Amino acid sequence: MKVLLRSDVEGVGRTGDIVEVARGYARNYLVPQGLAIEAVPGVAAQAEAMQRKRALKAAADRSEAETAAAQIAGVVVRVTAKASDEGRLFGSVGAAEVADALVAQVGLEVDRRQVVGDVVKDVGSHEFTVELHAEVAVPVTVEVQAEA
Repeated sequence: MKVLLRSDVEGVGRTGDIVEVARGYARNYLVPQGLAIEAVPGVAAQAEAMQRKRALKAAADRSEAETAAAQIAGVVVRVTAKASDEGRLFGSVGAAEVADALVAQVGLEVDRRQVVGDVVKDVGSHEFTVELHAEVAVPVTVEVQAEA
């Protein structure tokens, strides 16, 4: 059965795509959930409009991500944590702490899932990557310091 997707469905397609799916999947899941409508003749214009809207939104999202990337490029983020005399942290510094530090120091709202990097257990300088968009990723240097 051919359906027009009204929103992105993982493993099936994206908004505005006309796809062939099993009749039961369409009738029992996609249509009742509002994720798709049956592709009848004349629905092609609606599909085109959805695809144009999706393309405009994608361009705007990428532009916004590039602006944010320019804002944090080259920034050194400082995080303090309790550490031993040898420089080993008693806890660890991970994505959540880096995201919180970016909000506090740069003013950029970043979700912890956008911050990629290994968990840090030592004092010093470490590299993390902030993925602002599927096509825009920015390396960020994180300076972990021992609390005084």
